[in-house]
Formats: sequence, C-alpha cells, structure tokens
Amino acid sequence: MGWVEMSERELRRAEVLASVFAGRLTMTAAADLMDVTRRQAHRLARQFADHGAAGLRHRARGRPSNRLLGPHVRQMAMAYVTESYRDFGPTFASQMLLERHGLSVSRETLRKWMSEEGLWLSRKQRRQFHQPRLRRDHFGELVQIDGSEHRWFEDRGPRCTLIVFIDDATGRLVGLRFVPSESAFAYFETLKGYLTSHGRPLAFYSDKHSIFRVSKPQAQGGQGMTQFGRALSELNIEILCANSSQAKGRVERVNRTLQDRLAKELRLEGISTIEAANAYLPAFMARFNERFATAAARPENLHRPLERAPGQLDTILAWREQRYVTQQLALSYDSKRIILDETPLTTGLVGKYVETYEYPDGRLEVRWKGIALPHRVFDKKQRVTHTAIVENKRLSEALAWVKARQDEIRPVRTKTNSEAGGYIPRPKGRRGPISFADRHAAAKKANRTASAGAAAKHGLSAAPAEAP
Repeated sequence: MGWVEMSERELRRAEVLASVFAGRLTMTAAADLMDVTRRQAHRLARQFADHGAAGLRHRARGRPSNRLLGPHVRQMAMAYVTESYRDFGPTFASQMLLERHGLSVSRETLRKWMSEEGLWLSRKQRRQFHQPRLRRDHFGELVQIDGSEHRWFEDRGPRCTLIVFIDDATGRLVGLRFVPSESAFAYFETLKGYLTSHGRPLAFYSDKHSIFRVSKPQAQGGQGMTQFGRALSELNIEILCANSSQAKGRVERVNRTLQDRLAKELRLEGISTIEAANAYLPAFMARFNERFATAAARPENLHRPLERAPGQLDTILAWREQRYVTQQLALSYDSKRIILDETPLTTGLVGKYVETYEYPDGRLEVRWKGIALPHRVFDKKQRVTHTAIVENKRLSEALAWVKARQDEIRPVRTKTNSEAGGYIPRPKGRRGPISFADRHAAAKKANRTASAGAAAKHGLSAAPAEAP
C-alpha cells in the first residue's frame, strides 16, 4: 500500500477507534476522546472499518487549494517586484502592484513568494526592537522633532536632510521639509509651517543637538539658551531633550520608515531636487497619515492659537544677536563688516549695543529698540577657515561649499627655481648692435613691401609690362 501521510490528530483517532473495535471503549467514550459528536464518531468508525487508518486522513491533503493563484500570476508579480520593487517590503510592494499595475496579491502571499526568491528577510532576521514607551494622551501635547540625513534622491542628487515633526499621541506627521543640512534656520522654516497649520503645541521633544541645547554651561550670552530655544520661549512652547535615541523612538522609527517609503516614491515620481521634493511632501503626508496615524487616547486638542501676526512671527523665527557699535558706526557680524549710515539716530549709538536680525531667506536687519537702521555691508566675503568647528550633521554642506569655492579659484602655475629667483628670459634672435649692412637690407625690404601695397591698391601689377 505504501506510505500514508497523516496528522497527529488523525493518528490519535485511529488509536481510539482501534480500541472501540477491540471492545475496550464504547462509542460515547470514543466521541469524547476524539472531541467530536457521537454521530461523527460513527462516520469515522465506518471509514476506519472500510479503509483502515488511511480512511481517516483528510481528503484535501496533497491536492492544490481551490483559491490557489495561477503560476502566471506569480510569474508576473515577481517580474514586477524584481524589476521595480526589489527593495520594497511585501506590504508596500503589494500596494504598488495594485495601484500601478492592477495586480491584486495579498501581502502574505507576496511575502512568501519574496522569501522563496530571496528578496525578503523576516523581521526577526533583520532587526530587534526596543520596547516602545506609552504614547501621550492628547494631540498636540508632545511633538517629537529630528533631522534625518540620507541619500533621499539616491544617485540622482546629493545627500540632504529631512526635518521631521511627528505628534507623539497619534503618530501623525505634522511637519516635513527637505533642507541641505540640519540647522537652526531649517527648523525655523519647518516650525513656521507647522505653527501656521496647527497652532502652538505644549512641548517639543528633541535630541541633544546644539540647535536645541547649550552644551557648555559657561557659554557667554543668550541667557543660557539657543536661538531655537529663545524662539520657543517667546512662543511659550517648552523644549525637552531626550537622553537617548530610544527615548524618542517614535521619530527615529518613522525616519527609518520614510527612508524606505519616501525615498522609493521619490524614485517612482522621478524627483531629484529639494524644491520638487518639498512640493511633493503635502500629498505624501496626507496619504501617510491616513494609513498609519491612530486616534489619540483622549479627544481634546491641546494646540493653542498662534496669536501672532505674520510679520511678528518672522521676527521671532530669526537669528538674533547683539553687536557693539564702534566709533566708526561699524559692527562685526558673521565675518562681515556692517557700517551704519550716518543719521541723527545712529550717531548717538556709538558705544552701545544694537540687535541684528538674520532671517531664513538671507535678509539681515540691524535694529535699535525695534527701529530698523539703514546700513551697508563692507565685506561680504566669507569662507570656512582651517580651524572652523563643523558638526557632523553639517559636514556635507560645509564640504560642498568648500568645493564650490575651490572650483572658482583658477589653478596657479608653479614657478621654476629660475623664475622664483627673478630670472627673465630674453627673446630669441641676434644679440648685440645691428650693423650698417643689416640696417640697409631691412630698409630695402620695407620699401619693396610698401611699393607692392600701393600698386595693388590702384589695380596695377608690380611686374614690368611686356613689350609690344
């Protein structure tokens, strides 16, 4: 008869029914042991009597499922995945197959196919997760912020940074912006869009970057806070710094998700510039929040109204410093010399401190008690010095700036030792005084050239006329 494949439950039923036929068990007791009704126990007994233990095996074992997808569907799906979605996850790949190709394959089926083809590893094989902390209860109670430097445009463009604002209670993206590097101005621009759309939250949760926290207690000026902290203080928003990356795991995890999903969507859309990517972000955020955001534990929205005019908000979200005015009505700022125009107001500011306002768009204002002072910039040339302190998150932008400046400078030819010593080579030719014979030959040659030129001007030939 050969081998018969049976499950553990079917083997146990065969033993119970054998005991029934041997007279050791009643049918009622056998039904209880097999966890079936007495009528079902009689059916199983008839199958066992007619076909033996093999009659108890499931009839569908070894047969293909009625819901099995055809081999052409698997071949087509894996061709699309291999060509365009090789580094996609099964869930995202199944969504792209349905939206872009009209091919409906469940994520688990696609996961099995990709695992068999070696295109997908299980979550346990890829990484280990830390236990996440509990969410806050209200929308707007805590917003986690971070910058994610990544090759968002892959090989189509340079590296850049994505500023991410995510609400802790709902996991909802409330602010996204692509910038060249992580800086205070980058956070100012993202914060302005967030405040305009949602209002003021209770607090922001960030890392220990120098944008958010003064690392040196003995730092002079700024009342012990950074420019970003000063702006949040004027807006009555608290800033909290996490002690580890795991503490703000919500924004760290969404950074990893965005590096997977957003980078691939930018590839599919053919986007390779920061400007085009920023224009694409609102639609992406709406789809992302619709799919992944959850409801807060409590329905109250703790965002407060902005209560600031647009011009006043721009003044708050500016880099503000105090500068000393010299006897020449000049002050130094960012390796530049700012000279105030001489007016009745500015002449009385000698020896006093004025405020400089630098805006994200590059504008610079000098103010005294809120009054803008006319000025001019004496020296606009800036450079990264050899001793400049550059943080790792801004290193890419600094190196790109240095390369652009170096490309503008023409390469200097290296001088030889003779040229460095002042030697000037003489022109080639005869040396010494010119003799009388040489001067006479040169004069005759010049006369012949002049005669030929005059004859050509009057249409005559310089050669003698032939005899008649």
